[in-house]
Amino acid sequence: MKRPNILFIMADQMAAPILPLHDAASPIKLPNLMRLASEGVVFDSAYCNSPLCAPSRFTLVSGQLPSKIGAYDNAADFPGDVPTYAHYLRRLGYRTALSGKMHFCGPDQLHGYEERLTSDIYPADYGWAVNWDEPEQRLSWYHNMSSVLQAGPSVRTNQLDFDEEVVFKAQQYLYDHVRMSGDQPFCLTVSMTHPHDPYTIPEEFWNLYEGVDIPLPSQTIDQAEQDPHSQRLLKVIDLWDKPLPEHKIKDARRAYYGACSYIDSNIGKLLKTLKDCNLAEDTIIVFSGDHGDMLGERGLWYKMHWFEMAARVPLLVHAPKRFAAHRVSQSVSTMDLLPTLVELAGGTLEANLPLDGRSLLAHLDGSGGHDEVIGEYMAEGTTSPLMMIRRGAYKFIYSEQDPLLLFDLSQDPQERENLAASPDHQALLGSLIDEAKARWDIPAIHQATLDSQRRRRFVADALTHGKLKSWDHQPLVDASQQYMRNHIDLDDLERRARYPQV
Repeated sequence: MKRPNILFIMADQMAAPILPLHDAASPIKLPNLMRLASEGVVFDSAYCNSPLCAPSRFTLVSGQLPSKIGAYDNAADFPGDVPTYAHYLRRLGYRTALSGKMHFCGPDQLHGYEERLTSDIYPADYGWAVNWDEPEQRLSWYHNMSSVLQAGPSVRTNQLDFDEEVVFKAQQYLYDHVRMSGDQPFCLTVSMTHPHDPYTIPEEFWNLYEGVDIPLPSQTIDQAEQDPHSQRLLKVIDLWDKPLPEHKIKDARRAYYGACSYIDSNIGKLLKTLKDCNLAEDTIIVFSGDHGDMLGERGLWYKMHWFEMAARVPLLVHAPKRFAAHRVSQSVSTMDLLPTLVELAGGTLEANLPLDGRSLLAHLDGSGGHDEVIGEYMAEGTTSPLMMIRRGAYKFIYSEQDPLLLFDLSQDPQERENLAASPDHQALLGSLIDEAKARWDIPAIHQATLDSQRRRRFVADALTHGKLKSWDHQPLVDASQQYMRNHIDLDDLERRARYPQV
């Protein structure tokens, strides 16, 4: 029996709570995603395992927690001996390809993918390493508020250049596959960079929200009342003592909505290509994000915290011939995707290899499944690990430096009431503290993070001296095999290039 094709589509920094997938009142227009959702399995409580690009993605592709694989920040080295879903699927006979972003840092830029169709939008070196030795220093590459202050429509951006190439190359891959490798299953990962800031998008998508009431953040919290990590983040993003104009907040949110619609438009292109190539019936579609965006909620922007807007991601699986359409309420995470993809492909997991993720197959077929997310964050804004446990109605944020945070999301979805001091919740709090202490050796993780930062800063500085040898992925194109060439019979070339063949 032929294994199913897998098309795994990723968006960057797409906040699940405000999408129409999860909020019926959302003004965001996502017709293609909503159609997939109506026919697929939608996870209403899906999370990243680290609310930052590289750590989240390393965890997603490997199924292992950040502290296990050294995924500390956006310049962390991702070791080449860490198994990924691409390694697993290659062993099952799949063609594995990545078009777009995965933010791999270090000299291995493939990590199991046979092909990368584009370069990455972000650097592969150690230049963005965090520095806990100087926690008050605001590094030059940190986010600032220019994305909000300059929000609005634009004709072209760096990110549009990237995503246009990502989708074009992905479509071309599907055309080439059906013309040349139709009998072999593929796993194609298409990873776009929108709706990640900067908050700007062409007028076509900006104008989708003309006359639409763009809501301001539903809650703002004075900086003096914020938890210590949020206060540090306000300084990281250069927002401390710098209130934003209300109209620019609305512009940023409107552009973000437009960028979500742009992602949906690109999904529509991919779906049409599947249909045109007669691949739609045999292809499982998975859609996810890497983390969310605070978008001004609580006075915060971007990600880097465990609040819902930053940590919750969209996640759906579209395989209507295999799973009936339904919604899953249990909390799961993108770390669970590796075992899920392997089982969807008909493979088995290696018992002697480390794995923290758990298969979502029971959720997909409606037979149960786990209800737990474990998260770790050791990057910008921290000076000590900031951990998270999400189970049942509760979210627990654990630090051995900052005050504990405990929220009952069933009663307090906006996370306004910290229950850590509530007399009625001391037994629960105590059990969660005991679990956290048993799960994490915080001093050891702290030291490992610090050691990694120091090594990477040293190496990054050393590599600025002398001749530069880039680690950035260089997609190779053999022009001798493209289009019309004299060593290829013209009639044969035209016959093979046409689909469907006559």
